[in-house]
Amino acid sequence: MADDLSMRVRQALLTGDNRLKQGVDPAKARESYALALQLAKEAGIEDRVGPLVELRLADLERLEQEASRSARPED
Repeated sequence: MADDLSMRVRQALLTGDNRLKQGVDPAKARESYALALQLAKEAGIEDRVGPLVELRLADLERLEQEASRSARPED
């Protein structure tokens, strides 16, 4: 069971990464990362996966801020 959960955690992280690369709505990537964290908690590997998810979420936040800045008209 733990192996299955670990595989699902990896899949959720990969799905989030792929969604970002493909330009899908960032909220969908965020959902994948949240799922990965939830599954990691269930598998008892949150301490290893949590920092990875935090990095990805921070990158996602940075990308969203950059996109909103570039979408604003210049003064």
